Amino acid sequence: MPSISPVSAREENRATDSHATAATAVPRMARNRPFGWLLVITCIVGWLASGTLVLEKLEVLKDPNHATVCDVNPWISCGQVMQTWQSSVFGFPNMFIGIVAFAITTTVGMALLSGATFARWYWLGLQAGVTLGFAFVVWLWSQALYSIHILCPFCMIVWAAMIPLFVWTTIRNISAGVIPMPAGAARVLGDSGWIITALLYVAVIATIFFAFIQVFVGTSGF
Repeated sequence: MPSISPVSAREENRATDSHATAATAVPRMARNRPFGWLLVITCIVGWLASGTLVLEKLEVLKDPNHATVCDVNPWISCGQVMQTWQSSVFGFPNMFIGIVAFAITTTVGMALLSGATFARWYWLGLQAGVTLGFAFVVWLWSQALYSIHILCPFCMIVWAAMIPLFVWTTIRNISAGVIPMPAGAARVLGDSGWIITALLYVAVIATIFFAFIQVFVGTSGF
């Protein structure tokens, strides 16, 4: 009958303790099930917003005078934003990117909830996609505020969905060692995930306020 030597038992205990420590060091939201739910919820919200924009874009293509559901005034209008070159940067409407990208990421979230695991290269690919998506959204946000000077409500829903998606995908990959980072910095970042998310929301709201301050203070003439 096999026996375990005292040395082997100590080594096994140390290994178990190290795994337990690593597990507790990972922020709760960065663990598979909570992170899976985050992916599913944020991406469904983003997908629905993108889908609504697709339907409205099709109506605009059929009738250039079509008033979209979010044509509120000269400052809030999806239809006017759709007429700009920024709405079709790659030669086709940007919202089609959202339809595909959010669907893929929702699938990843559902897979995590079902217990699936992915290789490091897959997480790196997801990180690259989410980062590029976030960078593209930041650029679109800057164009809407400082070049087009018109807000698209459904675009802003996509912005809102991308912020926690980017923050927590990055924290999850840092906590899991997919993205190398010193343990202390990774722990601080993990503990600050929702703070970072909140600060980004505040930054977006503040930039909108100052970019459209003439509207808010009633000096725009509208």
